Amino acid sequence: MIGKIQRVRLRDVWKHEALDFTTWLEENIDVLNETLDLSLVSAEREQHAGAFSVDLVAEDNSGRLVIIENQLEKSNHDHLGKVITYLTALDASAAIWIVSDPRPEHVKAIAWLNESSSAAFYLVKVEAIRIGDSQPAPLLTLITGPSEEAIEAGEKKKELAERYNIRKKFWTGLLERAKDKTRLHSTISPGAHNWIGMTAGLPLGLQLNYVIRKHDGAAELYIDDDKDAGEHNLIIFNQLLENKNEIESAFNDQLEWQSLEGKRACRIRKRLQGGGWRDEESWSSIQDQMIETMIRLEKSVRPFLKKIK
Repeated sequence: MIGKIQRVRLRDVWKHEALDFTTWLEENIDVLNETLDLSLVSAEREQHAGAFSVDLVAEDNSGRLVIIENQLEKSNHDHLGKVITYLTALDASAAIWIVSDPRPEHVKAIAWLNESSSAAFYLVKVEAIRIGDSQPAPLLTLITGPSEEAIEAGEKKKELAERYNIRKKFWTGLLERAKDKTRLHSTISPGAHNWIGMTAGLPLGLQLNYVIRKHDGAAELYIDDDKDAGEHNLIIFNQLLENKNEIESAFNDQLEWQSLEGKRACRIRKRLQGGGWRDEESWSSIQDQMIETMIRLEKSVRPFLKKIK
């Protein structure tokens, strides 16, 4: 005969969160270890973190501190704040938050902390169960915790944030240097993406863009009028292509003519190999080269843009 699991009210098992549940967990830390696949030892109650008191502080098998915050009710913002405060105050390596009812927004918050922090965060659901007339037993379930995927996602986010900051710094310098040479991009602000640009009085759908990558850059005329699923862009591109020799003669160099088959936009580009946003020691020369190329590109194409039908 197989018994049926029955849920038991937590307060019928542990009437007081601090006096009963926290005391029980201190004496039975192995139950938590089995759930989280950890090796916590030396769990102690009511450790001080500044003006606050942490429910439990334990050590992992490397001697690093782990804080444990218990909440025998639905998770709330107050306890989430306590978890972060206690972890930072004690310089702990991990935090475990045990609740009876994890709210979806707090599940997401813990997942975000695992991606964005060097510490490990665990959100655990606690229940009490019995089978038939048996004594009640604890049931701990890991809701979310650190993982290799979360760590990789966090590293990727940090890399992207660093990339955005560097590129914004690069564009700030370029626009500042361009002020004394041209008014083409004098009204725009530096962004964080790999390009900046503006219409500069060009026909609808045409834009003069600076482009920067890790180790090269470009100046380009970008053609992207969003009507007719790109057919209008190709018409404009082909009309300019008919004047390729005259445009390149005025530019005094060859250009890349990219119809970008299968995509909506087209472009006419001059790629620059002097360096990119990763080559910070060469930024000033890279920026000057890009500005000078943009001035020449604009002057070479503008007379022919006026003739577009």
